[in-house]
Amino acid sequence: MNTFIAKSISELNPIANELIKLLKETPVVAFYGEMGAGKTTFIKVLCEQLGVEDEVTSPSFAIINEYRTDKNLPVFHFDLYRLDDEEELLDIGCEEYFDSGDVCLIEWPNKAGSLLPEQRVNLTIEELPDGSRKITISKTL
Repeated sequence: MNTFIAKSISELNPIANELIKLLKETPVVAFYGEMGAGKTTFIKVLCEQLGVEDEVTSPSFAIINEYRTDKNLPVFHFDLYRLDDEEELLDIGCEEYFDSGDVCLIEWPNKAGSLLPEQRVNLTIEELPDGSRKITISKTL
């Protein structure tokens, strides 16, 4: 488990680079944090580091956005906030995405319930009283 403190968006770049090292082995990342903690902001920085040139936005109504890196590799961005139940996630073929070996970035992973892959990276963002962010990255087996 690694813990970082970021006082500004520019300080997210080295943290995103640390996460990228884990993606080769474990491409599914579950992003935990309260509303407004900075999950989507971190994902934007991460996607930039991955070479995504598309505009990265929260897919809260579409549930999933697909981006392409400069090497034409897919990056799937899930926002499960508006998900009603696991069945809805099954209907969009989540297991195919999660098992694809492609990068899957999941906001509000608690809504995925038992469908969340056991092998994944967990990233938790916590806003501290001074406005900085505590970011913890851990890997499950």
